[in-house]
Amino acid sequence: MIDQAGIRMAQGATIACERISGINDNMIKSHYHNYYELYFLESGERYHLLQDDRYVMHPKELILFSPYVLHRSYGDENMPFRRLVLYFHRNEVECRQLQNALDSGNGMYRPEPRMWQILRRFLETLLCDQDNPSELARGYRHTVLNMLLFSIVFQVQRQAPARKEDGCRMSQVISYIHGHYQEDICLEALARRFYISPYYLCREFKRHTDTTVIQYVNITRIMNAQRKFMETDKNITEICSETGFSNLTHFNRVFKSVTGMTPSGYRKTHQNLSGGYSPEPKC
Repeated sequence: MIDQAGIRMAQGATIACERISGINDNMIKSHYHNYYELYFLESGERYHLLQDDRYVMHPKELILFSPYVLHRSYGDENMPFRRLVLYFHRNEVECRQLQNALDSGNGMYRPEPRMWQILRRFLETLLCDQDNPSELARGYRHTVLNMLLFSIVFQVQRQAPARKEDGCRMSQVISYIHGHYQEDICLEALARRFYISPYYLCREFKRHTDTTVIQYVNITRIMNAQRKFMETDKNITEICSETGFSNLTHFNRVFKSVTGMTPSGYRKTHQNLSGGYSPEPKC
């Protein structure tokens, strides 16, 4: 399945929306991006991995992913589904308080029936209007998006995220990696920490994530390095040290292997990302 909304974002859009129906369309590996994602399931059933948590998603539920959060969507064999996905950059979010509420609200939610209808109307508006290039239309999309986001945040504040499935040992390993990526993590020490053999850890981790432990550690480190490039003015050497790399040469090599760009090239291309409708913050 081609992610047309993702292509729009790669081409410079700051808001993109898409509805897709599919079957046996599963992500092989977790991924992340530098913008928010709201995933609305209209029919079928899907599973979502959000970092080390696994959720079972049913119709009329939504899940929120902040930038630089590893996630993955997949489903049972021959299970048809229809979903509506919305991507948007931070600069489209009206104010810092709303950003903070979104960043602290990652997870799955089931809106009340009336709220679900309201959210769908906002989404249909964004879907129908996204090809209009006028400045007036961009301002209108910005306003509709933020009405949708405030509605979701108020809903989130009234309910806890949907219950995630009980974690297994590999989920505990993943959680440890996300909490300690800046430290020296080797396979043998990780296996000792969880009282398992290195062979068992390698086999089960690969089965759970479809990647190796070292690959996952490197992706997690580079994901956090990208976030630091976007959100701080720290230099490359500082970010290299803060994300668990012992030397700059190794950091540069791994960064390029994961992102396709050098650290300096990434900062130059992405740090000043703009282009969305950017009114003065009001809250």
